[in-house]
Amino acid sequence: MINSTLPTYTTPTPTIRSVSTETSDTIVQPSNLESSNFDLVQPISAQKAKQQTWWAFGAAVFLVSVPVFIEAPLVRSLPLLSLGITLIWVWLSLVLMSRPSSHLWGDILLGFSWSWLAGSIYWGWLRWEPLLHLPVEAIGLPFAIVCLRRNWGKVGNFFYLGSLLGTVVTDLYFYIADLIPYWRQVVQVEPTLVAPILRSALAQVYTPWGLSWAAVLVLVLLAGGVFSLRARQTHWWAFSGAVLSTILVDSLFWLAAALA
Repeated sequence: MINSTLPTYTTPTPTIRSVSTETSDTIVQPSNLESSNFDLVQPISAQKAKQQTWWAFGAAVFLVSVPVFIEAPLVRSLPLLSLGITLIWVWLSLVLMSRPSSHLWGDILLGFSWSWLAGSIYWGWLRWEPLLHLPVEAIGLPFAIVCLRRNWGKVGNFFYLGSLLGTVVTDLYFYIADLIPYWRQVVQVEPTLVAPILRSALAQVYTPWGLSWAAVLVLVLLAGGVFSLRARQTHWWAFSGAVLSTILVDSLFWLAAALA
């Protein structure tokens, strides 16, 4: 969390002896100097804090939307390599967190490491069983809870929790719309045979039941994302970015299925 609270400046009050009544009016009181310095520092700090929140939001949107399209083909062909890259993300995040200027990026990258780890494990070896998806995606949840209780790594852990919430809502829709059988078929057949399965799945989505629940769950994600923005805190904006970008990713997958 970016701490935008200004430090308390303590300025020793010098002893000023009045030389003459003619020059006493030109003496600047120390209290006025302190007030002047405070007024100059405060807007800069507030502006920096605002920038940090936007950076966290943008980074969260990027880390949810873009890497999934890189990890998906990588983990399918080279799952061990994808799993090993997790160590690189963790190492890089700790290096960045050790420097004040890059602490934010290291913080959010550490939270992203848990999502990458879960994706590597599930899509590399367990993708044939949809029931295991959420338990594997929650692999970093105990770590996130411990860190948040210690008030450490808030931005990254809130990003991870937002990403996990988006996964929960997406998987919930698969269960409600009865899309799990299509999930099992898609991951077992050759890529050239995927298109007919996706068209059948879309037919299931386009039913009144499927469309109604899609609207409900999208509204849930929108409400969670927009409400988090009202907190005006960096970790909540990272959470919001992860939640809202889930809608974007799901929409892209829907579009890919429609064009298949």
